[in-house]
Amino acid sequence: MKKNLLAILFILLFSSSVTEAQRLRARWKAYRYEWSAGIGASNFLGELGGANQIGTDGFKDLEISTTRPSVAVGMRYKISPVMAIHSHLTYGQVRGDDKLTTEKFRNNRNLNFKSNIYEFNTNFEFSFLSSREGGIYRLRGVKRNSTFEASMYVFAGIGVFHFNPKGELNKEWYELQPLGTEGQGISEARSKYKRTQLCIPIGFGGRYFFNRRWGMGFEFGVRKTFTDYIDDVSKTYYDNDAISQANGPIAAALADPSLVETPSTNVGSQRGDPSDKDAYMFMIFSIHYKLRTGRTNFPIF
Repeated sequence: MKKNLLAILFILLFSSSVTEAQRLRARWKAYRYEWSAGIGASNFLGELGGANQIGTDGFKDLEISTTRPSVAVGMRYKISPVMAIHSHLTYGQVRGDDKLTTEKFRNNRNLNFKSNIYEFNTNFEFSFLSSREGGIYRLRGVKRNSTFEASMYVFAGIGVFHFNPKGELNKEWYELQPLGTEGQGISEARSKYKRTQLCIPIGFGGRYFFNRRWGMGFEFGVRKTFTDYIDDVSKTYYDNDAISQANGPIAAALADPSLVETPSTNVGSQRGDPSDKDAYMFMIFSIHYKLRTGRTNFPIF
């Protein structure tokens, strides 16, 4: 008799677990699509500005004061309870200025820039921590507790971005790429760089949903790029007289606005570091809205 009761109890528990698993599976499939929109901050890692030391790689050279606002919109599609594909369209601005560092060589170099960044990316997300809760009881006349969902995730993907560095001279801003500040377009060995490039976003984020539809989240990501010219600085100083003759005195002044003439600003001296590509980053705080999936697997608005 006891064995029969235990067997029945086991069957009931197993059936309940299977039913609950099926219900949760049906729930995430019913809300596979998700809109997001957010605001946040952008910053830059490159040659200009940075810490009060000789230029270093990574976050050790981050200049917080150049942080600027950013905005983003996106669409997310769940391919499993823990995996998703998320596409974003993001705008931000990045800056750098040698006046912000006391390191003597970079400070004397006296270069500056700003650039708008327009980026579209598609990322693969993996949730490494997630939870979901809701009402336990389904009693008639008893209101159920609100369902919530929380998750933490990591992501990596691929994107394309457009930039256009500008330099300031006498309180006026000039597009730098057409001016060939390192001899691009003047020397046969140096062609002008492309202002639309690929990037690889890498980062992490989190979401919290108050109910089945609405939630909020944050995301931080660094963009690895394949260009060293987001700030228009990469290689060595070029002949400033040749720059002036080819592109005018403004181009020459923006190519070498150094405070004091020293051997470090002579033709052929290091102006940037082409071995260390530029990077930029976004931190976005967002709101999210899930769309119900129809029978055709497309969202119902």
